[in-house]
Amino acid sequence: MKSTRNLALAAAILLAASPAAQAHPGLGPHTGFQEGLAHPFSGWDHLLAMLAAGYWAAQMRSRLALPAAFLGAMAVGALAGHWTGAVPGLEQGIAASVFALGLLIAMRARATLLAGAAWVGAFAFLHGAAHGAEMPATAGAMAYGCGFVLATALLLAAGVAAGSLASRLPREGRSAPGWAFAAAGLVLLLMASGFRF
Repeated sequence: MKSTRNLALAAAILLAASPAAQAHPGLGPHTGFQEGLAHPFSGWDHLLAMLAAGYWAAQMRSRLALPAAFLGAMAVGALAGHWTGAVPGLEQGIAASVFALGLLIAMRARATLLAGAAWVGAFAFLHGAAHGAEMPATAGAMAYGCGFVLATALLLAAGVAAGSLASRLPREGRSAPGWAFAAAGLVLLLMASGFRF
């Protein structure tokens, strides 16, 4: 019971810390570190995917390697996105990553470290590409990049903490957070595809 309360408290704190969590573009000028730091909190898709990646890392007992793979692939994706700009299907891919991570969590999927890193790396590349594409020309690339990498690391750590706490839940309740992530990912995917509720 105490673990469930701690998990609920952690979720409430994370949601309260993301006041602008809506779809990302159009939030005003991004010029440096603070704007980069705020960017991952600006859209539910980024926020949920990073939490889910950390959560799955805790389930996989890979609390450092998978988050590190996520951060590295996201940085490479950001460079690619900065040079290419937004590409068709990017938003759908990001939403699909939330859905897929939710399924991995719900099914308590196991993979080798290399396969797990490849999965989260592919998802992270998409998120990084969006970060890079959305960085305005007036932004200082290094400061902005450092900001969103730090914010991502914090969200991944929060996901790892939530996943570690959830391991104390009764076995029958352990898949519920994964199904919640998957449901949110499905809604985001429908919205990114133009569906209106």
